[in-house]
Amino acid sequence: MTISPPDTMQRVVLAARPKGSPKTTDFRLETIPMPTPGPGEFLVRVIWLSLDPYMRGRMDESKSYAAAVEIGDPMEGGCVGQVIASNNPGFEVGDYVLDRFGWQSHAVGTGEATRKLDPKLAPLSTGLGVLGMPGLTAYVGLNTHGRPKAGETLVVGAATGAVGSLVGQLAKAQGLRVVGVAGGADKCNYAVDVLGFDACIDHRAAGNASDMRQKLAAECPDGVDIYFENIGGITLEAIIPLMNVHGRIPVCGMIGWYNAGALGAGVGDGPNILPKVWRTILVSRLAVTGFIIFDHYDQYPQFLKEVSGLISQGKVIYRESIAEGLDAAPEAFMKLLEGGNFGKQLVAVSNDETR
Repeated sequence: MTISPPDTMQRVVLAARPKGSPKTTDFRLETIPMPTPGPGEFLVRVIWLSLDPYMRGRMDESKSYAAAVEIGDPMEGGCVGQVIASNNPGFEVGDYVLDRFGWQSHAVGTGEATRKLDPKLAPLSTGLGVLGMPGLTAYVGLNTHGRPKAGETLVVGAATGAVGSLVGQLAKAQGLRVVGVAGGADKCNYAVDVLGFDACIDHRAAGNASDMRQKLAAECPDGVDIYFENIGGITLEAIIPLMNVHGRIPVCGMIGWYNAGALGAGVGDGPNILPKVWRTILVSRLAVTGFIIFDHYDQYPQFLKEVSGLISQGKVIYRESIAEGLDAAPEAFMKLLEGGNFGKQLVAVSNDETR
């Protein structure tokens, strides 16, 4: 099989570090010469690019669990692509692969962390969503750190996103009462009517944390045993007093605060709720666990077996938001940070011939 690469490729680089919400001028689309793979390397045509909230943190020059993207470098991100030239015996031209190739139309890989995909087993795009990093994040966060038990109540933020939607469905399958938090009536209706959640609260309709707490309390009459934290903001403030003794809070993300910059700068402009939160953690003996999925890839085989089985049985449903073309990535990413996506946010960089 022979696939001839073009002479040039495109990439989206970080042009400036955002101050607050990212702007289009913080990104730059570049056209550069097509790279040639060296010994042990291969060249990939990117088909699908994943957009995820964590990428906002990579734009800040601050201490985190991974290095910041340097100015002038391509934005970081997971991709599914097809090998179009190879000097690596482990990867043949035509192979479909998944790796962190970044916001680029093409990329050179070494195969060190690259995983092959079989489009006959599942659509290629699921390798970036329900059967990829977001799906594994939901699985690990719920089971390892949430430690669910039948009959308990779970609240999950960003309930119709790639992570939250699977958290809720897995929890329902294990016999929990599931209450979602999402932005807008359409998303809330989807969480209940399609995903099978018991209830879903529209955080956009809540004026403040007190209002949010009343709405959550009405849907969680027995309190909250697990809060799967994806958003922070008034939802976290509202839910802390509702947590039951020995409740668990897996901390996956805080998208509601990401645009504050440096993962927290400027967040404390309002009342300082930390003493109240800290006291509640002590008095209610809460287990609050931050986790990064890089530490849990050993669970991937078991996750893939379980969740792919549930999908094939129609017991897990997933949804994708697709932006067309690499040049659409910045706008789609900015909308993602404001809740503009519905399901897993992807960019269709080039044609997926398996669909």
